[in-house]
Amino acid sequence: MTDAAPRPAAQPQPAPRLVIAVDGPAASGKGTVAKALARHYGLPYLDTGKLYRATGLALRLAGRDPGDAAAAAHAAEHLEPALLDAPDLMSAANSEAASIVSAHPAVRAALLARQQAFAAQAGGAVLDGRDIGTVIAPDAPAKLFVTATPAVRAARRHRELAASGDGRDFEMVLADINARDARDSGRSAAPLRQAADAALLDTSELDIVAAVARAIALVEQALSGIRQHQG
Repeated sequence: MTDAAPRPAAQPQPAPRLVIAVDGPAASGKGTVAKALARHYGLPYLDTGKLYRATGLALRLAGRDPGDAAAAAHAAEHLEPALLDAPDLMSAANSEAASIVSAHPAVRAALLARQQAFAAQAGGAVLDGRDIGTVIAPDAPAKLFVTATPAVRAARRHRELAASGDGRDFEMVLADINARDARDSGRSAAPLRQAADAALLDTSELDIVAAVARAIALVEQALSGIRQHQG
């Protein structure tokens, strides 16, 4: 009797791909939450809003109007990566330009492939923005919609601006928040909205630690549901 042929060694299974989509309005805390989730799960992170900020900055540097759809689309199509690290990228002045260019359908189309490629990385990724769960990564296994009341978001932004030396009063900041909400939610291309399968995370009364803990719990809940369904 011959010995049985040795069984081949079991091949290690690749880690499951995890994409976490984090959406929400300005100053909701979505960026803080998304970065914390990326650290927790060891995933690359993309703040997609920086792509629109960089597009707006490119127009400002060229002396062009952010409201010019054709010029904005051209800037998005030929976006210089160096602009993502520009000192003025996150300024209040550039925030308005970013909000305007993000409403142009041609700009969103030009930046779509770049964002989807980031989400398609082998191990997954965490992306935050306003249309991640609805357009960029609609099949993401974990989706969060992070929000807070306009007054709370305006207070957060007002503190940030004051710390940077910007003297705008609270009412002006609140008006800007409300205007951005209307622009983001009312645009024809990829409007800001909560995906049907996204978990809602209201940070109005949560500090950073509590918001991050709740976000992790919501992601784990989503993943647990998927495992149960697959099993």
